[in-house]
Amino acid sequence: MDTYFPENESALYSAEDNYIYEIKDQITAKSGNEYAKVMTDLKSSLKPDEYQEEIYVRSELFKKEIPKIYNFSCSISDLRVDCTAEISMIDACHIIPFAESYDDTLTNGIALCPNLHRAFDRGLISIDDNYRILINKNFHEPTDSPLSLKQFHGKKIRLPEREQHYPSLKGFFEHRRKFGF
Repeated sequence: MDTYFPENESALYSAEDNYIYEIKDQITAKSGNEYAKVMTDLKSSLKPDEYQEEIYVRSELFKKEIPKIYNFSCSISDLRVDCTAEISMIDACHIIPFAESYDDTLTNGIALCPNLHRAFDRGLISIDDNYRILINKNFHEPTDSPLSLKQFHGKKIRLPEREQHYPSLKGFFEHRRKFGF
C-alpha cells in the first residue's frame, strides 16, 4: 500500500522528477542574481562535463517554460501556431544572453518567433521601460515589405499573465545600452 498510496506525495516522484521540479522552482522563483550564484557554485563544484549537462537540462527547461507563460505566442507579433504534434513556432529568447548572465530565470526571457528572436539578438529591435517595441535606426529595410520590423515600432508587447513573470526591465535596459538605443 505504501508504494501506491504513500503518505508523502513527493514519494510518487522519482529522484529525477524531483530534480526537475527543483530546477523549475529555481527558474521561476529566484532572482537573476540568485540564479547566477547557483550556476557559478555549480560550475566550481562539478566536473566540466557534468556542468555542461546541467546547463543543457536547465536550458531545455527555459526553452519549454518561456513559451508556456506567453501562451505559446510571440510577444511581439502574436504569432501562434497550434497543431497536434509537439511543434512550436515560438522561441525562448534570453534578454541578456546566458553566456553573459548565467541567468535562465523566467524574467530573463521573452517568447519570440524565430525572425524576431534573431532581430532582438542582433540589436535590430529592443523593448523600452513601458514594454513597447523600439526599432534600431542603424539599419534599413524596404518600407513596402509586409514583414517589415518597423510595423511593430511603439507596439506594446504581450506580457505573461502573472506579473512575477514579466520580463526584466533592467535586462531590457542593458540590451538597449549594448546596442545603442
